[in-house]
Amino acid sequence: MRSRDLWQALSARRYLLSAWPWRATAYLVTGAAAGAATLVGLAVALVVGGALTVVLVGLPLLLLTALAGIPLARLERHRLRLIDRAPAPARPVRQPPATGPWPWLITRLRERATWRELGHALLFALLLWPLDALAVALALAAPLHLAATPLVMATAGGGEEAKVLKQWTVTTWPAASGVAALGLLLLALGGYALGLAAGVRAELARVLVAAPGGEGDPEARVVELTRSRARLVDAFEAERRRIERDLHDGAQQRLVALTMALGLARLDAPPGPLADQLAKAHGEAGRALEELRELIHGIHPKVLADYGLPAAVADAADRSAVPVDVALELPGRLPRAVEAAAYFVVCEALANIGRHSGADRAEVTGGHRDGRLLLRVRDDGRGGADAAAGSGLTGLADRVSVLDGRLSLSSPPGGPTLLSVEIPCEWTERFA
Repeated sequence: MRSRDLWQALSARRYLLSAWPWRATAYLVTGAAAGAATLVGLAVALVVGGALTVVLVGLPLLLLTALAGIPLARLERHRLRLIDRAPAPARPVRQPPATGPWPWLITRLRERATWRELGHALLFALLLWPLDALAVALALAAPLHLAATPLVMATAGGGEEAKVLKQWTVTTWPAASGVAALGLLLLALGGYALGLAAGVRAELARVLVAAPGGEGDPEARVVELTRSRARLVDAFEAERRRIERDLHDGAQQRLVALTMALGLARLDAPPGPLADQLAKAHGEAGRALEELRELIHGIHPKVLADYGLPAAVADAADRSAVPVDVALELPGRLPRAVEAAAYFVVCEALANIGRHSGADRAEVTGGHRDGRLLLRVRDDGRGGADAAAGSGLTGLADRVSVLDGRLSLSSPPGGPTLLSVEIPCEWTERFA
């Protein structure tokens, strides 16, 4: 039966005749080489970055040094295939909220896996690679040197003497043969020692850079659920935009054409019952067109898609039954799902203010601070609003929570009412 990993191979009788001692040796040798290179690279980066910090050039270099564990962890996961044929998956990480290097950098620096992999890199560079080299030297290099004693005596010693490990001298052929036999025995034992050292070393690396637990791991399941939730939100927004586009370019255009045709027929018809019916049909078509336009605007307003959240909130405030002051400062575009959720929260809040609050005035304020969109909708009405009493805000709270956001309502009897929204997000682009 073919061994799947090094631990299974160590318990097999034909371990020394298999490829596993060579794989263990390759793992330790490449670890020593990679660790030495990592030590040099980190030392150079820290020295150069620290020296250039006085002119601010070194700060980005020091920041990138914190990400040094990411490529090293990827290399380590590839090297683990020498010890275990099963792949070592990376720890699950969050996807950046937007494209571009800056959102990616911020997301990686906030990930626990990034700092765990940096810790592995430092441990690798400072401690592990010397242990790898020492294990290879003791278990492989020293026994090979002992086994080669007769050859050394025949070539370098002229057949008279040979230095063994530079510690003692062998002057007779029987002694040289005995040393060689001891070297072969230690070489066989060293094969097992290399396997044990490589196995322990690989287990430590797996704890630090590989995802634990497989499919049943709670952390992996939480991350996967978060990713699937984000994909569902994106798909939902894409479907909303598709419906809005189809209604705008299809049904709305046909209703416009029908309204125009009925209007022309009404002008051409002589006075009488037919003209009255055409006038009635023309008026119904016009009202249907207005309702369809309102429906399209409610699905995904064009001003939101084209100009962003501040313009869309200002447009909603202009259409509100209660005068609304808007002070929303956003110097750029946010992810579409975030903009849509925030917009519909504001629209629902303004609709509730107009229907239920008895307020004379309302205000919408907010901005983007510390990686979060902050919105406040306040009115001077009678208060007493309850998000759980059919106000329509319960569904919006669920929608905000899908984006890892939070919606809170404060509405004591007598007012004022304050609706607060916080949604974590980063910029997708800046306004010119």
